[in-house]
Amino acid sequence: MTSEHQAPWEEGTPVPLYVVTGGPGSSAEGFNLVTLIASRSEPDPAMQPEQAAILTMCAYPLSVAEVSAYLSLPFSVVTVLLSKLVEDERVEAIAPVPVAAFPERGLLEAVIHGLRKL
Repeated sequence: MTSEHQAPWEEGTPVPLYVVTGGPGSSAEGFNLVTLIASRSEPDPAMQPEQAAILTMCAYPLSVAEVSAYLSLPFSVVTVLLSKLVEDERVEAIAPVPVAAFPERGLLEAVIHGLRKL
């Protein structure tokens, strides 16, 4: 197809997501929605705008879900971008704190009984 048959570029035309992620073959580490992301460096003028935005917004740790929402990008695309930033040591991925195990029923009943005596 020659350039005379292609539609002209229009402002606001969405960029295909594979361009944002670097194309096929881009790898993503095992992030989940609640993994916290914290910046370790300032944005570089030569960076992709999405990566620069991540570095700016994660001056204070944000979850991957929040980053995805603020950038209006799918989770899968954000994880690829974050993987590159982690690899370049520009951000730190902080694993979520595991949920504490629920106390045993007997312990809860003893606490309730103690409170009722007060």
